[in-house]
Amino acid sequence: MFITKKHLSRRTVLRGAGASIALPLLDAMIPAGTALAKTAAAPKLKMGFIYFPHGAVMLPGNDQWTPSGVGREFKLAPILAPLAPFQKQLIVVSNLGNKPAESAAVHAIVPGTWLSCVHPHETQDPYGGVTVDQMAAKHIGQDTPLPSLEVATEADGGGGVCDRSYGCSFSGTISFRTPSTPLPMEYQPHVVFERLFGRGDTPAERKAIGHRYDSILDMVTADANSLQREIGPADRAVLNDYLSSVREIERRVQKMEQVDLSHFKVPKVPQEVPSNFPEEQALMFDLIALAWQANLTHIASMTMAHEVSNMTYPFIGVPDAFHPVSHHQFDPVKIEKLAKIQVYHSQKFAAFLQRLASIPDGDGTLFDHAMILYGSNMSNSNAHNQYPLPTALVGGACGKIKGGQHLQYPEHTPLANLLLTMLHRAGVPQDRVGDSTGEISEI
Repeated sequence: MFITKKHLSRRTVLRGAGASIALPLLDAMIPAGTALAKTAAAPKLKMGFIYFPHGAVMLPGNDQWTPSGVGREFKLAPILAPLAPFQKQLIVVSNLGNKPAESAAVHAIVPGTWLSCVHPHETQDPYGGVTVDQMAAKHIGQDTPLPSLEVATEADGGGGVCDRSYGCSFSGTISFRTPSTPLPMEYQPHVVFERLFGRGDTPAERKAIGHRYDSILDMVTADANSLQREIGPADRAVLNDYLSSVREIERRVQKMEQVDLSHFKVPKVPQEVPSNFPEEQALMFDLIALAWQANLTHIASMTMAHEVSNMTYPFIGVPDAFHPVSHHQFDPVKIEKLAKIQVYHSQKFAAFLQRLASIPDGDGTLFDHAMILYGSNMSNSNAHNQYPLPTALVGGACGKIKGGQHLQYPEHTPLANLLLTMLHRAGVPQDRVGDSTGEISEI
């Protein structure tokens, strides 16, 4: 038997005019006659951490988050209903709490303690705990250009939510590389895009390149055409789809930047509200998918709105600001509006999952190889409490977790137990996370 298949390196990139662009996994990167799982090209586990502020409607007699039924037989409540297409790969864990996040400071420390489960020191300079995304980045994020990616869909207002005992560092991010090193969440799509693909080494160089080229893809056209001639039909289809995704996101980022309101008299509003918030959310999710597809990173974190967000949602019939609505004081009208916002967030998250499920990745899809935490570090936004936390885990995770379950644990089981379990399933050797007492064996 003659094997003539041409083998490309997993790190093959397209180059041109001083620019380069990473590629997704192609069949041609797998040595002929070799099982995919035994090669360096084997799909790697992707870890995602998607945070939404202000908890979920989980009130006695009006619980719109917690599924009915326990174990394999469960029905999703309204807030999680958009995830129904992925129920076989979904795990909802009930009765988790995060005691180290409890504080009178509330909003000032809630985001930054979600993934560490460590109570910060009382100091204006940040000092808390390393978050699990960064624990994972240290072990499984070192073979990609970016160990991790941190994005947001709304600015934190400049200084975040500040507290005289804890400073301003814990409200604007969910990611800490070290106890004293918070990682900023980038909310501008074009900045994220340039971080992923680059347009020169300096601002001046990027500006010059921008005047000469309309797109980073234009710079690598010759290399892309050459590669197209070397690979098979299946790889050409994957490559074309990937490059089309890059082009489409470039178009959308450029379109957003072209909006010019300078000739309009814009009235002063009580809060800063982007006119295209839904599109910006979709763009950020697509950028994460693109980063995973191109193997630029294995780990991504995202906040769907900043803490004490005053974003309004008129596009779903809620013109009120998010944070004031979250202080519902058990008003049925406000609770209904709050639930609408939370359902909307789940819909956007579900669209992201659908996108992942449509992207080939080795012997499956990106969704098959992703393990994504979706939740909040607050329960009842009116009470500002940290129990029970709305928490879900979804994705195929390369077969490392057992999906299709609603797990109900004893009251006040540490959220840290789930975070520790995620690290273990990702192959990260970690003895403890925050106040963890052990892993969750059913996952």
